Amino acid sequence: MLGNFTYHNPVRVHFGPDSLDQLHDELAEYGPNVMLTYGGGSIKRSGLYDKIIAILTAAGKNVFEVPGVMSNPTVQKLDEGRKVARDNDVDLILAVGGGSVIDYAKGVSVSAWYDGDAWEKFYLKMENPDGRIIPVGDILTMSGTGSEMNAGSVITNHEQGLKIGHVFGPEVMPRFAIVNPELTFTVPDYQMRSGIYDAFNHICEQYFSGTDDNTSDYMAEGLMRSLVHASRIAVKDPTNYEARSNISWVCTWALNTAIACGKATDWEVHMIGQAVGALTDATHGMTLSAVSLPYYRLVMPYGVEKFARFARVVWNVDDAGKSELEVAQAGLEAMSAWMDEIGVVKHLSELGFTEDMIDDAVKGTFILTGGYHPLTPDEVAQILRESM
Repeated sequence: MLGNFTYHNPVRVHFGPDSLDQLHDELAEYGPNVMLTYGGGSIKRSGLYDKIIAILTAAGKNVFEVPGVMSNPTVQKLDEGRKVARDNDVDLILAVGGGSVIDYAKGVSVSAWYDGDAWEKFYLKMENPDGRIIPVGDILTMSGTGSEMNAGSVITNHEQGLKIGHVFGPEVMPRFAIVNPELTFTVPDYQMRSGIYDAFNHICEQYFSGTDDNTSDYMAEGLMRSLVHASRIAVKDPTNYEARSNISWVCTWALNTAIACGKATDWEVHMIGQAVGALTDATHGMTLSAVSLPYYRLVMPYGVEKFARFARVVWNVDDAGKSELEVAQAGLEAMSAWMDEIGVVKHLSELGFTEDMIDDAVKGTFILTGGYHPLTPDEVAQILRESM
């Protein structure tokens, strides 16, 4: 482990089939006004909404709803939530849904009591909150983003063609998370597969960097192996609790900052994927799956040792008679075959992305330096073309 780091994750996670039973006790820690935010109508169709309302009512809470949070929450939706939270002096934001809803709740939490342009302050300028932060709690219905146990918030500005994620400090992390894998059974198959790949790429973004012997990399490899194994079961049997519970727990740990300790991290696949998402509104995990392989094939020669290790440990590639480069290439081919097996998107054209969007996507891609090879704008364009 190189360098110095401080690890602190204050999120209290209630996990398992009976985890919703813990909501009543959690609510006792907050004042009477609760903003309940969620996506579409799935939580009402499943009966989860009625259960939550009953618990909130029994706890004596005044509930102010902000439904309709979209898969890529917008600046306009953020402003709507800020107004509701401020006008009703909200004591707790309860987010029910997947990563988009939880990301959105965190965005509202830091900006509700800020008088200026929240997009400019928190997303363009990447400034941290210097005023009141409203506590957030979450009930997870889709696994993938890890937003239930981190401080990240991603917001989209269509007018500017930008989708930006801001990772705040621990004070913005949810106070509690309720993770019942059975609630994820109601997620459409496409979203389940997207969430699986989203989590896998979260691990890759933290894994493909550095050359030191680092405990975080061993943890990452274990998470990847578990996710690959469970995903193969879940795509055939989506209500297999053991598989879905393992997927849920891997997704949470993939991005709760633990495996980033002592690491430089990459995140360039996310930067490209988010640029695509800003232009297409495509499902986040699928934008990542579409651009991953061209990106990793481009940077692999700069980090061939780690890619070869990835091949051996995660994919059990037989290295007999192969050079390190050939082993590394075989690992990416194994990864590609698994992506086909679980049915994720591998071509941007399937997401509505067209050749005439490439220039705007390049402009919207932030170039980071934590990985094996910082990209040039021409290389970003190359990756996008090869992803078509």
